[in-house]
Amino acid sequence: MSEQKNYFVHETAFVDQPCEIGEGSKIWHFCHIMKNVKIGKGCIFGQNVVIADGVIIGNNVKVQNNVSIYTGTIVGDDVFLGPSCVLTNVTNPRSQVIRHSLYEKTIFHRGVTVGANATIVCGIELGRYSFIAAGTVVAKDVPDYALMVGNPGRQVGWMSRHGIKLGKPDAKGIMVCPESGYKYKETKPGVLRCLDIDEEAPLPPEMAVGKIKYDDFKKPSTK
Repeated sequence: MSEQKNYFVHETAFVDQPCEIGEGSKIWHFCHIMKNVKIGKGCIFGQNVVIADGVIIGNNVKVQNNVSIYTGTIVGDDVFLGPSCVLTNVTNPRSQVIRHSLYEKTIFHRGVTVGANATIVCGIELGRYSFIAAGTVVAKDVPDYALMVGNPGRQVGWMSRHGIKLGKPDAKGIMVCPESGYKYKETKPGVLRCLDIDEEAPLPPEMAVGKIKYDDFKKPSTK
């Protein structure tokens, strides 16, 4: 009698053993989960996702189509990896030189967003709730809440926990997210913190549902 699973695996996907997959996670068409992978609860893996040997993935992670997550990668809770984004695990690969014991560690801290077709060069850390725009190439550590664009990636501002670019600070140095109303402040140069909720705390249920389209934030105020 087969063991009852509390997660979903599409019939075209392969899941090697041993591995750990959390309750409520969903693995869709043509995915390959290799051995010794650890996946948390409530994750979703879109079509054609590959997760290599030993990768660790937290809870509520969303991985879109055509993403490969290589050995050495640690993905925290609430991370979003956009369609066809690229991850690596060797900075200086050569086909003739075997570096299987030298894979570099890349850490995606809680709440990171990586946009479609972005490239994350290995051996770096992406800070909590940082936002990597579509097509960006990142090769250095990224601060919490930083908005990164371009090639090479450069910080052009701060993104709120709700994924909205924060405006200029007021006289007290406070920036307000126009969607959530949460307040943010640089506690020291280059270090942003939310003043209303701890970075490691989950969003309250009433704050976890988007209600405003992103384009609406770019329209001039009528007030």
